[in-house]
Formats: sequence, structure tokens, C-alpha cells
Amino acid sequence: MTKARRLILRTTVVAMGLGLACGPKGEPAPIPPDVGHGAPGPSATDTDTQEAVAWQYPDAARGDVVDDYNGVKVEDPYRWLEDLDSDATRAWVEAENAVTFAHLGTIEERDAIRKRLTALWDYERWGVPARHGKRYVVSRNDGLQNQSVLYSLDKLDAEPRTLLDPNTLSADGTVALAGTAFSHDGEWMAYGVSASGSDWQTWRVRNVATGADTDDKLDWIKFSSPAWTRDGAGFYYARYDAPTAGDELEDLNRGQKLYYHRLGTPQASDALVYWRDDHPEWGYSPTVTDDGKLLVITVRIGTDRRNCVFVQRIGRGAKDKAKTIEVRPDFSAGYSFIDSDGSQLYLRTDLDAPRGRVVAVDIRKPPAKNLRELVGQSPDTLRGVARVGDALVLSYLEDAHSRVELRDLRGNNPRALELPGLGTVSGFSGDRDDDETFFQFSGYATPGTIYRYSLSSGRSEVFRAPKVDFSPDEFVTEQVVYRSADGTKVPMFISHRKGLARSPQTPTYLYGYGGFNIAITPRFSVPDLVWMEMGGILAVANLRGGGEYGEQWHAAGTKLDKQNVFDDFIAAAQWLIAEGYTSTPKLAIGGRSNGGLLVGAVIAQRPDLFGAALPGVGVMDMLRFNKFTIGWAWESDYGSPQDPAQFTALRAYSPYHNLEQGTAYPATLVYTADHDDRVVPGHSYKFAAALQHAHRGPDPVMIRIDTKSGHGAGKPTAKRIEEWTDLWGFLVDHLDMTPTLPG
Repeated sequence: MTKARRLILRTTVVAMGLGLACGPKGEPAPIPPDVGHGAPGPSATDTDTQEAVAWQYPDAARGDVVDDYNGVKVEDPYRWLEDLDSDATRAWVEAENAVTFAHLGTIEERDAIRKRLTALWDYERWGVPARHGKRYVVSRNDGLQNQSVLYSLDKLDAEPRTLLDPNTLSADGTVALAGTAFSHDGEWMAYGVSASGSDWQTWRVRNVATGADTDDKLDWIKFSSPAWTRDGAGFYYARYDAPTAGDELEDLNRGQKLYYHRLGTPQASDALVYWRDDHPEWGYSPTVTDDGKLLVITVRIGTDRRNCVFVQRIGRGAKDKAKTIEVRPDFSAGYSFIDSDGSQLYLRTDLDAPRGRVVAVDIRKPPAKNLRELVGQSPDTLRGVARVGDALVLSYLEDAHSRVELRDLRGNNPRALELPGLGTVSGFSGDRDDDETFFQFSGYATPGTIYRYSLSSGRSEVFRAPKVDFSPDEFVTEQVVYRSADGTKVPMFISHRKGLARSPQTPTYLYGYGGFNIAITPRFSVPDLVWMEMGGILAVANLRGGGEYGEQWHAAGTKLDKQNVFDDFIAAAQWLIAEGYTSTPKLAIGGRSNGGLLVGAVIAQRPDLFGAALPGVGVMDMLRFNKFTIGWAWESDYGSPQDPAQFTALRAYSPYHNLEQGTAYPATLVYTADHDDRVVPGHSYKFAAALQHAHRGPDPVMIRIDTKSGHGAGKPTAKRIEEWTDLWGFLVDHLDMTPTLPG
């Protein structure tokens, strides 16, 4: 079917009775003629090639809300869409989904895409094993299970025994395992579950030997994992006070407190261990040292890399805040606890080392004199350190792909751990009496393979290798470097089928993130593989703001310099076009969360450059992001709208505020979820309404709103398949692709 003919069918479906108009309180509201509608296309004739769509979107009332920022008046016409539970918002969501899914239902290739996604996703995959006491614990998914199952093994070649199957917790797989923490002897497992993708977690305790749960139940936990005491009698954890009833998904998350929970007692009797009423923005991550003598408290402010390290001696008046030793107290750098040896703490830090180093800190000495370097800064970026046996396992990024090195506990005698190729590693947990550790290696065309590494022999052997219905040898990945607007060199990975020739007609999907010191590295993804199987190029740009090259790279894409991230992404698109990989009508862009902000910002700045866009769960209103849940914590990267200079920068790129009336935007499918309490869906709602109001072009600008889903963590396999079926289907249609998929 030609694209022109598909347009005719869409006109029939979309125009059917969807002229909803609601005011902020759910009452009918008068709508100006230009609100909520795409501009009409040419008049229809009886020839296929001349027909076009006058896209009809649900009417969205434009309110008269105006805010004052440092003397600058800013309109917010869709403020009412922030009220997620109002009748008006619910009606708008239902109407938008009706339009979107009606359109998606006309795309012929969707069934083939769904079938191929399902076939490729249906493979056995294992997590990275970890030993706890005398048992190993590992996750496994048989292929299409909505949630992976947690197993215990008495030895590596033993028959796995089900420890926890999250698929039994809900009929539709929307209750997910959010985290686990094992006692030192491995006899107890604390585990957290979340419902419908929410960040809120409920934690319980299970006897590993019997599989039976105790009566322990802990609520209102976010952004925290428990730390067991050495004796297994209880654990430390951080939680918030209960939010206002009905506002659980939007209330600000402040005032986290650190507690100790003793097994067999109600949460109400938990001992308050550390908190600061004068610093409600502080959050806490507890760790108990291997000898059981110290509680290490990592104190953070939101997502800022800079933190503090405090210590309490367990059993010596831990309830008394005055007994807390402020080892690294001033938020001057980032610190990550590795291990301890008596009064010595081993830490990874970027203090005076933007790419990272390893230091030892003596808690008996004052902060100015307590630091000793073990491993100095490398030309590569140090992203993780673990102690296993008598070795430090150091994970580096070398031009955005993994390199692993081992050293002794004094930081000497470096030796490389050989990897299978260009990709990403994760894992390397272990205890000080272990001779083995496990890691996963994956790349764009390399499914995650689990390896067992012996420290004594220095050899790796495959523990589990997935069998996926494709040939990795048919795909290639190259790394290129291009220049951004200010001349900065930016790396980018380009992956595709082997032998694919460069052509302006090649569909290309450009992905980016660029924020929060997060490194985007090569990883296997079933949706990405399907995109390449359909004849598309996958391009992943390592933008400033990320963590690929250390703190300087990160800082260069934050606050007043955030525009660098968008410039880097635009330059990647321009490079792909200039080098003949693709052309504007064939170029799609995508990103999630901070990456959704990226996509929204660049289509507002350069709507002429892209053929299609997929902004997912994005931060779209940069003047109100700090008003909901944990959004205030992102000021470390974005800055504050209350600061005059930072407000000016935020206002200049905020996607919601920079859409221009009468502009032809690329075909856009915004996607979000109704239970996202990380980036609340009001961001995407407001952006989509504003985009539909401003857009005057032939291509659709739509929003897909998932139900019983959140920001992404714990999303059931079935929902992931449906989501990517729709996203790739949208691109296939609007990039005018004719894919041929295996099977």
C-alpha cells in the first residue's frame, strides 16, 4: 500500500466523533477555531496521490494561567493537564488515545513488527549470579515472562529453585521486583516490589531456605536499598513520611530519613538512626562494612554527583546524631564506598580527578588529612570499583565502551581482564574470601552473555550464553567522531546490517540522552535489533552532559551550558546527512526521560531537520519540573527556574514553551504512562497539547499514554512489546519504509 493511500484510510478513522472540548474542571468550554487542530491539507480529490489528511485532534482548552518568574510573565495555557485525576484530564487522555490507537491500527506493518519482536524476545536470559552465604542467587526469564524469576542454587550446576516469582504477584505482570538485599549469611532476603511502574516500593522479608515470608512489611520507600547488620537481626533503610492521600504520584519527595528495622517488629517501632530537619533535601544510602562494625551513610542531594560520607559505629549509641563521624562532609566531590579495612574506607572519587580515582580514608583523622591515593586518575573514565578476594576490579570507559582492570589492594600490579569485543560489562560483585566473580558482556548485536571469572587463574568462562534467533555476524558497529557547533569532538556509534550501503534513502534512528553523568554505552536491545533487521541504521551519540568522559564532560552539558547537549545532537543529525548515511525525510530521533527532553527541545529548535520524532516520558516543562515528586533533585543538572540567569537558560530551550504557532513539525509520537511518578505525565500531556495547537503540517503529532505503567522500570514484557510495536510502526509509516522481516 502506498503512503498516499494509507493517508486516506487514516482520515476516515481519525475524524470519527472526537471533537472533545473540556475546561479545567471537566465542563464543556468554548474553543477558538484554531485550537487543537492541525491545518487542513489540500482538498481531497479522487486520485490517491493528491489526497492528504486534515488531522483532527481532541480539543484542549487553553487557560489563562500566567506565572511571574523574576519579573518575566510566562503563559501556561495547559496547566489544567497537571491535575491527572480531574474529569477533564481523564477525558482528554481517553480521547487522545482513541486518536492515536486508531491511527496506529491502520499501519499494515504493525503485525509483522509485533511478531518479530515477540519471536526475538522469546529467548532464555539470565542475570549476573551473586553468592550469598552458601548459595548463589540469579534471575532468569524463560523468554516471554512478564517479569524475570529469582532463583537460588546450592552450587552453580545445581537445579535452580524458585526463590521469588514476581509473575505470581499480579495477573498482568504489572507488579515488579524492585530490589533485593541479603543478610551476610544468605539466610534472609529483604525484597521490594512496586506496582504499575511507580517508584514507591513496599519491602518484605523472606526466609531463603523455606521461601516463606515473615510478617515484616515496610512502606513508603523510594531510592533506597536496605543494608543488613552482620548478625542478620535487622537492617538499615531510608524512607519518606507517608504522602498526602490521593497525591502519592505527585507529592514532592523530601525529608527522607534513615531507620533501623529489627526483624519481627512493626515498622512503627523502627529506630530513627539519622535525619536532618534543617536539610530536607538530603537523602541517605546505608552500607554496613564487611566486619559489621561500621554503618557507612552516603548523603546525597538529589541527583548531584557530589555527596558526603558519614560513619556510625554500630552498637555505640547509633541513635545519637552526635555520634556520627563526618568523614567527607562538604559536598565537594562525588564518593562511592568500595570496602573497608578497620578504620580505613576505600572510596572511588572524582575529587581532584574528574575521570575518577581510588582513595583510602582513615575515619580517625580529620577530613583535611585523612585521604591517601591508591589508584590515580587514568586517561579513561573510572565508572565502577568492586573488591573481590584480594583484588580491586576497576571498570573503565574507553571512548564510551568498557575496559576492565584488576589491581591488588594497594593499587599495584595492574592486569587486564580480556573482553570479547567492543561493548559494555556489568556485574563483578563478590566477598573478600571469594576467588570468583561474574559479569555480563553485551553489545549492539551481542546479547548479554554471562561469564565466570577466576581471580587465581585470570581466566573467564561462559556461564550462560543466550540463544537468540538471529546471526550476530550479520551486523556491524563502527564508532565515528564528529564536531559539534563549538568544535567539540563527539563520538557516535553506528550499527546496521553488514553490507548496507550509505544512501539518503536509508531510514536512520538517532538516539541520545546527554545528562546526569549517565554514560550511554553499547548494549543489546531486541527493539534495536528489529530496527536494524528492517533495514534501518541505529546511531547513538555520546552527548555532553553524560558520563562518558568524566565530570568535565558531564558539567559541559548542565545548567547554563545545557544547550551544548542539543547542539551535539543536532550536529550528529547534520553529520549523518552530510556523510550520506540518510536524509531528513528518513531521519528519526528518539530518547527517554532526559532524552525525551532532548528530543522535544531539538524538534522545537530545528523542526526542519528531522522526518519523525519519538520523545518518551520526557521532562518538557522546564519551569515547573521541580514542583513534582523528585523533580526538585534535577536542579543539579538543569538549574533552578527561581534563579534569574538559570531561568533565562531554561526558558530558552524548554520544549513546552518554545513551540511556535504555524510551524510544520515532524511526525511525532509522544509517549508516556499514567503511573509515572518520576517524570509525571503532565509534562508530556502539556507538550502534546501545545504541539497539536502549534502544528501546521501534513504529518501527525500524537501522544500514546500507557496505563498501569510508570517511567519504565519493571515494565512487563508484554507491554514492552506492544510499546515498541507502536513506536517502530509509527516510524515505518512516516519514514515510508518497506521492511521485510525474517519469519
